Amino acid sequence: MVFVDLETSGANFANDRIIEVGLVEVDSNGVREWSVLVNPEMPLSPFITSLTGINEAMLRPAPTFRQIAQELLDRLRGKLFVAHNARFDYGFLKGEFGRLGVDFRLPSLCTVKLSRKLYPEHHRHNLDALVARHGLTAADGRHRALADARLLWRLWQCWHLHLPAATIRDAVGAILGRPELPPQLDPAALDELPEAAGAYAFYAEDGGLLLTRRSGNLRREVLGHFAAGSRDKALRRETWRIEWREAAGELGARLHELRFKRSAPPSASAKGATPGRLPVDELCSWQLQPHAPGDYRPRLVFAEDLDFAVADDLFGIYRNRREAQRSLRVLADAHQLCHKHLGIEQAVAACSAYRQKNCRGACIGKELAMQHGARLLSALARVRIRSWPYRGTVAVIERDDFGMRQDIHLIDRWRLLGTVQNEENLHELLAAGPSPEDFDPEVYRIVSRFLNAGKVVVRPLNALSL
Repeated sequence: MVFVDLETSGANFANDRIIEVGLVEVDSNGVREWSVLVNPEMPLSPFITSLTGINEAMLRPAPTFRQIAQELLDRLRGKLFVAHNARFDYGFLKGEFGRLGVDFRLPSLCTVKLSRKLYPEHHRHNLDALVARHGLTAADGRHRALADARLLWRLWQCWHLHLPAATIRDAVGAILGRPELPPQLDPAALDELPEAAGAYAFYAEDGGLLLTRRSGNLRREVLGHFAAGSRDKALRRETWRIEWREAAGELGARLHELRFKRSAPPSASAKGATPGRLPVDELCSWQLQPHAPGDYRPRLVFAEDLDFAVADDLFGIYRNRREAQRSLRVLADAHQLCHKHLGIEQAVAACSAYRQKNCRGACIGKELAMQHGARLLSALARVRIRSWPYRGTVAVIERDDFGMRQDIHLIDRWRLLGTVQNEENLHELLAAGPSPEDFDPEVYRIVSRFLNAGKVVVRPLNALSL
């Protein structure tokens, strides 16, 4: 085993770097310690210096990660990687090794998860809480890599003093346990599954899409399809490849799921496969146009003739004319609206809905056209298409709960231009120019929901001309 703790210049995998590594190695040869400061080749914030006591003067003569990479890899290889909130430390090491072209893979054990399994009656499992709960002493202080790695080793020893070894072994096995994968899947391909939000897709032997879903924990949900007792026997038999895309949160997960649905045709064996993008020449909406003061009449308009992102007074998004007309009829019947005023039928006198006592008589002057228009606006309000509320392109910023990942979704007039993780890639995406994509109702529904909920940060950028 190797107990690992890192100090870093920040919490973002893409932008920040490791500044200190601390290891406690435990094997048949005994216990050994190793620590090293690492020059991140970037400025260090005052906050990190105040938290760790590490300053730029200490890091300037330190080796870079490239210079320590081989020795660190030798110390980690062949061991169980143990860390508190292992996703953080493992993710940073994987990123640093990845920048050197090294594919870093180790089985990892998170002591937060292990503590929750061993002591489910407690709610707090951060390292400070565990130190206090188990009467440990942080003699070397906190927030230095080796000191915290030592604490994890002491915590491991403490658990073995107070709990049966079998209890700990079973808990570790439940966390590390690997389901029985079908023979056509390479087990190593699933080692990289992160315990993070995102979307995943299962593909058949012919490359067709069998299944795509979003999840708050990719690893747990994907492997759950192959767990003992799973009912997904057909999926298990037919899956030849699995892909996933990590996200900072639900918005990114939904957008990734949408990309998966459209990136491959459904497999011949897939049931209920989701169709791809709606053809623009059939996509339509109802636009209200004034007939007289206060009297509005719906007219069907098509996306190939009108940019739905900026047009006014549009209501509902429909696959084709038939669906739009059917929806309008349902709306009329639900709100006692006049079929004649809505253009559903060309009645000379009273419309059929009035004869069936489901219209208040706008067709024969019994209800004022202005009153009918007001009721029509009220009935349509919930399906109104929002015009793009910004002057140009915006960066919609989403961060995960731990502050470890940031997704920047570049969006202009409800078009998704792309998703990046840092400012450098954002500027590259902006420099690529406007998107040739047409208005996408699915992207509109997803993004507008999150903008309405206020769950993301929106940063206006320079306008792009579409």
